[in-house]
Amino acid sequence: MAERERKPDGNDGVAAGQRLGDRAYTRILETLFERKIPAGAFLSQGDLVKMLQIPVAPLRDALKLLEAEGIVIIHSRSGIQFVKPGFELTRSTYQFRSILERAATGVYAQTAEEAELAELERQHLSTIEEIERTGLTDHVRADLEELETLLHHSIIASLNNPLIESSYKRLHNYVRLIRLDRKVTVPLVLQSLREHMQVILACKARDPEAAAAAMQAHLASALQRGLGLYYGY
Repeated sequence: MAERERKPDGNDGVAAGQRLGDRAYTRILETLFERKIPAGAFLSQGDLVKMLQIPVAPLRDALKLLEAEGIVIIHSRSGIQFVKPGFELTRSTYQFRSILERAATGVYAQTAEEAELAELERQHLSTIEEIERTGLTDHVRADLEELETLLHHSIIASLNNPLIESSYKRLHNYVRLIRLDRKVTVPLVLQSLREHMQVILACKARDPEAAAAAMQAHLASALQRGLGLYYGY
């Protein structure tokens, strides 16, 4: 007798809906960070369905999550407002990052594999050399985002704490949102990469206090670069 085709049960339907919602969430963020949706934009649900080619139900699920994370504000009967970061969000984001990453960097300095640190150093030095030679090409800009994510996320991962990693994912979205309006110049990028190098070298020396101090200094400088948007420098 042929085996009967198994129909999805209620749990399968819920899981499929969650996957679609996750995809919608990722798609909205990608579109925002690609500047296809301007920060501060006010769009209708219909606008987003057409723009992103996302069905209504998963779009709504994604928007509820993004509202909980502070990325959008849903105005009933009028539309969805994408948050434009200001002084307070910038200050709060970097203050929270400093609390988490200073402690995590001390741990990372003691636990990171030698090969991992050596590869981080190699990639940073290679990118610095390329920027000094060619400037900020599209290839370099892609490398910069990858290096930023690689270093900071590796440091947070050293804590092996799912709750912190979940909070840090949200913080990372805020950082990317803040950077959308930031002027990117060769001197500013080189300054940031050299700050990274100070963190990496202190970790290679297995000096947790120096590594934590270097990370604190890096994030303080990053905050000043972010606040430059609002103070005009």
